[in-house]
Amino acid sequence: MPLCSMVASSADTHTPTHCLDMTFVQVPLIGFLHHANIFSIALTILSLYIVSLVASRVYNAYLGPFSRFPGPKSRALTVWPLARSTWNGADNTDVPNLHKQYGKVVRIAPNQLSFLGDGKTFKDIYGFRHNQTEAKKETRFYARPANRAPGLFTADGSTHSRQRKIVSHAFSDKALKEQESMLQLWAKKLRSKLAEQATRREQTDMLKMLNCTTFDIMADFTFAEPLHMLDNSEYVSWVKTIFGGIKFGTRLRAIRMLGIISRSALEKIRSYVPSLRKKSMQHLKYITDRIDRRLAKTPDRPDLWSRILEKGGDPRSTDAGLSLQEHYSIASLFMVAGTETTATALSGTMYYLLKNPEYMIKLQHELRSAFSSIDDMHLDSLARVPFLEAVLKEGIRMYPPVPIGLPRVSPPGGMTVGEHFVPEGTVVAVHQLSTYRQEDNFKHAYEFKPERWLGDLEFKDDRLDAFEPFSVGPRNCLGKNLAWHEMRLLLSAVLLHFDVELCKESKDWADQKVYTLWEKPALMCKLTSVKA
Repeated sequence: MPLCSMVASSADTHTPTHCLDMTFVQVPLIGFLHHANIFSIALTILSLYIVSLVASRVYNAYLGPFSRFPGPKSRALTVWPLARSTWNGADNTDVPNLHKQYGKVVRIAPNQLSFLGDGKTFKDIYGFRHNQTEAKKETRFYARPANRAPGLFTADGSTHSRQRKIVSHAFSDKALKEQESMLQLWAKKLRSKLAEQATRREQTDMLKMLNCTTFDIMADFTFAEPLHMLDNSEYVSWVKTIFGGIKFGTRLRAIRMLGIISRSALEKIRSYVPSLRKKSMQHLKYITDRIDRRLAKTPDRPDLWSRILEKGGDPRSTDAGLSLQEHYSIASLFMVAGTETTATALSGTMYYLLKNPEYMIKLQHELRSAFSSIDDMHLDSLARVPFLEAVLKEGIRMYPPVPIGLPRVSPPGGMTVGEHFVPEGTVVAVHQLSTYRQEDNFKHAYEFKPERWLGDLEFKDDRLDAFEPFSVGPRNCLGKNLAWHEMRLLLSAVLLHFDVELCKESKDWADQKVYTLWEKPALMCKLTSVKA
């Protein structure tokens, strides 16, 4: 019944003649008012949410517990500047510049702090926290293994401890000594491939040759079968996928920072994109096939997996220390963390030696005086060449393989980092490159000065305890000793047998972007063979 009819019938038995017209006018009007009310309510709720969000951000930036930490207000208000920097590969310029402006600790996002490192700061964030809760890894930073089984990078505390106890057995001094002949074999093969290119007077991409060598070494060490990249002086497709995946993963992390889409949603999207799904499955199959073949045979010499199986048992048994899926995840980690980073450190060191020829001449003189061939280069003898050690440390300081900060989350109750109390739930990290380019830590921080590591009085105030490229604590780099020996051996093998000249197109090689790791162009050099 029309509204006017209802009103009229209550007062009079006759309906006004104009009510029929009013019906057509008022029903649409009521509907309009009804929808207008819903729209107004929705608009009000949205407005309140925006006001609340802005008020919360402003409070957090200017009055909250983080407000005492210095940094630009744009970064205190929103994560967008950090996400943009990550997406653009500008972490290696933006964060050091912030530290130059604001000091030892900088608020780089609403709940994220970047620290310059020293002995105490590294230990406070990454070290053993006796009778205190561990500062856990920021899980959004680390990619999950393709098979979803936790590995050493992503495992929680108890799982990580169990895995590390078994795997560390393979990196003991005794285990590395067993690999000495294998490492020398690969150094000789690198020398032979470089000699071929030198004879043909070809330009040599030292980055590629070093990458091929370190990947072949780790594959031989892990699977008891190399990738044969050094034989062909070319990357296999699987390694190319790894390199591309690092940048892709970094940009996914930038998207996740914004909170627009969850990690699980991004992974679902990836699983529905045929090309991405195919690459993920190929990567997993590449690892699983090689581990399965390794488990099915007994190699002629002990390798990494010999020690792991000795300590953890057969993964196919019910009482194994590591499951088969954990074996796959750990092998995948080794093939990234134990390869590209070593080649990066060597390439960076080579570049800075070539840019500072006085140090190149001195190192070549020391090596050629100490060794007559690669057969003379042993773990112990290489470690006794002080200038070699100084050059490698300075190369890594100038060009750290992982230049960014590896984030941890402050535990319940908060934690103290250096002189600063950090509220719980705060993301904290020591930024490697910023630490090493800081004049308070290293005099002439932007200059390649190996003598700082040899007690030169000019550098007596340097904070050498601020140099921790392999991190510290229960999650430091497991393969640290292997990496140091590889770097000593391969750099010495090259400089013992070749004079090296930097090609013109690589004169600004170190001017690079960072997507977690450096985005490196070819390092083109001319090599001339010399008699050792």
